Amino acid sequence: MTAPDQPVFDRGTHLHLIDGSAYIFRAYHALPPLTRASDGLPVGAVSGFCNMIARYVEGASGADVPTHAAVIFDHSSHTFRNDLYTSYKANRPEPPEDLRPQFPLVREATRAFNLACLEQEGVEADDIIATLARQVREAGGRVTIISSDKDLMQLVGGGVEMLDPMKAKRIGVEEVEEKFGVGPDRVVDVQALAGDSVDNVPGAPGIGIKTAALLIQEFGDLDSLLARASEISQPKRRQTLIDHADQIRLSRDLVRLKDDVAMEVTPAELEVRAPDPDTVLDFLARMEFRTLTNRLAARLGTAAPPVSEAAPAAEAARPALPAIDTSAYRAIRDGDDLRDWLAVAVQRGVLAVDTETTSLDEMRADLVGISLCRAPGEAVYIPLGHREGGGDLFSSDTLADGQMPMDQALAILRPVLEDAAILKIGQNMKYDMKILARHGIRLAPIDDTMLMSYALNAGRHGHGMDQLAESYLDHKCIPIKDLLGSGKAQITFDRVPVDRAVPYAAEDADVTFRLWLAFRDELSRAGVATVYQTLERPLVPVLADMEMTGIRLDPAHLSRMSGVFAQQMAGLEAEIEGLAGQPFNVASPKQLGEILFDKMGLPGGEKGKTGAYSTSADVLEDLAAEGHDLPARVLDWRQIAKLKSTYTDALQTHVNPDTGRVHTSYSIAGAQTGRLASTDPNLQNIPVRSEEGRRIREAFIAGPGRRIVSLDYSQIELRILAHVADIPALKQAFRDGIDIHAMTASQMFGVPVEGMPAVIRRRAKAINFGVIYGISGFGLARNLRIPRAEAQAFIDTYFERFPEIRRYMDDTVAFAREHGFVQTIFGRRIHTPGIRDKGPGAGNARRAAINAPIQGAAADIIRRAMIRIPAAIADLPAQMLLQVHDELVFEVDEGAVDALIAAAGRVMEGAAAPAVHLSVPLEVEAGSGANWAEAH
Repeated sequence: MTAPDQPVFDRGTHLHLIDGSAYIFRAYHALPPLTRASDGLPVGAVSGFCNMIARYVEGASGADVPTHAAVIFDHSSHTFRNDLYTSYKANRPEPPEDLRPQFPLVREATRAFNLACLEQEGVEADDIIATLARQVREAGGRVTIISSDKDLMQLVGGGVEMLDPMKAKRIGVEEVEEKFGVGPDRVVDVQALAGDSVDNVPGAPGIGIKTAALLIQEFGDLDSLLARASEISQPKRRQTLIDHADQIRLSRDLVRLKDDVAMEVTPAELEVRAPDPDTVLDFLARMEFRTLTNRLAARLGTAAPPVSEAAPAAEAARPALPAIDTSAYRAIRDGDDLRDWLAVAVQRGVLAVDTETTSLDEMRADLVGISLCRAPGEAVYIPLGHREGGGDLFSSDTLADGQMPMDQALAILRPVLEDAAILKIGQNMKYDMKILARHGIRLAPIDDTMLMSYALNAGRHGHGMDQLAESYLDHKCIPIKDLLGSGKAQITFDRVPVDRAVPYAAEDADVTFRLWLAFRDELSRAGVATVYQTLERPLVPVLADMEMTGIRLDPAHLSRMSGVFAQQMAGLEAEIEGLAGQPFNVASPKQLGEILFDKMGLPGGEKGKTGAYSTSADVLEDLAAEGHDLPARVLDWRQIAKLKSTYTDALQTHVNPDTGRVHTSYSIAGAQTGRLASTDPNLQNIPVRSEEGRRIREAFIAGPGRRIVSLDYSQIELRILAHVADIPALKQAFRDGIDIHAMTASQMFGVPVEGMPAVIRRRAKAINFGVIYGISGFGLARNLRIPRAEAQAFIDTYFERFPEIRRYMDDTVAFAREHGFVQTIFGRRIHTPGIRDKGPGAGNARRAAINAPIQGAAADIIRRAMIRIPAAIADLPAQMLLQVHDELVFEVDEGAVDALIAAAGRVMEGAAAPAVHLSVPLEVEAGSGANWAEAH
């Protein structure tokens, strides 16, 4: 051991400190449950942890290579902080039962990878990290703390930085200042004031991070602030600091990391050592992690030890596969070679397909190449449209040599891609389906790995291929940026040389095939196979057809509206400047804040970290509710400005020059509840209740001799709530066709339905819809422009009249906390990873869990309707064009309007059956017109 007076570290030394406890919980919540088949031992978190550590060990490069490293864990829940404050971390729930036995295993895994494994009784992992970081910093070395924990940000600076491993984001002094509003040396002061509900650090009541940062910026440090608290101008804030000074100082002791822990090791003993192959592979084999065992054995150049034949569930879905070797892929350049290669795929009956194009817009993209995979490792790329001299923006428009003629390749592929006996697999297959449809190929039948993942893990993580490859295959895909570049120099795929395109494109097909193998059996084990097979996969061709059909747009109408909006904005600007008493830029939040809070002295002005006042919509709405005209006029101006920029100006640019129509794109896996998301352009957020929004819808028109038809579910989410919560009064009202909002108002306020004032019904309507989304008294007060106490009283009365809703909410939250997900009546699972959290975010997680089964069931019903409608209207001169939440929009010949409404209406009203027999009827409101506004 080096003597204490001799520096162990120099400037070339780099210590990595890995927050092991964070890794465990992230792995546990991010991946599906997993048990070891031989004895049923839970090992899901261990599996995720091992994959993270394996990627860490393999992934460090360049300046990031550590010379020393350690993984740090919490020893136990009781530390010196509990002696200071018995309620410290009292709000934290106990670890899940299936996670407890995995704690010792992750420590064993750490040692198996030959990494130092540190923990110490009486202190937290953060204190060990703080101590080691201080020691190394003082000796002149560098430290990278691999964690996203905000508590560790007080250590940043002077050679210490952090790395968020999931986002691959560096956290230095600037990032700390951005988060806390102060530098790392004052983070403790800010946290002491703001407290921490997760760790049950009391802080100063009513003071959050932003206010705390402002106070520390003004007074310099916490001691000065508390000593001079009497100087604070705001009475409530001043009294809070005076009354709770001791509590604040205690909070500082709780959040300040201890950097003088008497360590049992020195930093010099943490030198990086390569894993011993026998040790690490033996551990992985004992855990029955077949995929990781084989992959790591291949990289270490040794034979993998035998793994139990009784592979655990998730591992069985991930069979032992050859490692992905992108250098083994090849290009197919002639017809005979393609026919011979396809012959084997035809015999096997399964084929992964992926297209490479010049654009994300399927309606304008040029097909550049097609990649295929018939088994793991057996992937090829067919180049079709690469240009000569590829590699930069100025390459030739002449096709490069050594490619198959597109007509020849498509003619050979068409019988296979359309063969009902051959399953085609894709990742986001809707895109490839539309590209190939433009070339006359109807791709079917299909499986989509993105949608398989969505059915399994909605709410857990994203479903992009790169993320899935890392999570399920332990493989990092070639980044597209490596081929295309970025910024102004970015090229399109047809400019990529063929030899560089082959490994990237073929890898996509290979990875997709392997993901399919991982997911296909897991769907049944997880109980969501029916959801995937009846709600996700059949929707793909329906949406592809809708998107390719598009909807006609009248650009001249939008152009006229843009002019009208510009005039309205100019008039409002003049009015606003008159109220302000001076000209200023209404679009500038900084100038607006100075007018409102400096010049006019309106209440509620708070400056952010940039020094400018906040003029968010919430701030302006609060001021407008208090009767101030200027903020009310600014809100009007902003609304019109948004309509102009987002719709009347932007929509004109989305008209496809070849079709004269707008072709939106629907994301099936965009929302965790099952709702579709519309993009490029987004046609689901056009305001429907305002006059301006209705005028925008007038621009969506029918063709000559045709009509636009709208069919819209009436109050579908309230009907589902009445069913799932079993509310007799609401169910009977829906059966009897009673005005549900008037009935609710009558029940709550004792007002007869006959002659009910409109304001009373409006309040009941706001509560009816608000309850579904877990609205608070504060939120309802803002919506109705009434005092908060009155709004809360309305909500309390609502639950007294309908106690079944409160019971449904409580039962749903309890189920989510126990299982980690909620379910719709059709079996869709929506995972709720934050439901067990404490602190400010807990309310959001709770509201999301309550709403998800309702909103998700509504989404499931309209999906079921959309899947059935094409067959129901096949004999009619009609096409389904748009889905906007609970509404479907069609275009139909004038003479077939009634027939379309009857056929599609029957499907929509019966869409829940036979899977679910609702105890309330579904009703559809229909309309037709020359444009969308008239039809609604």
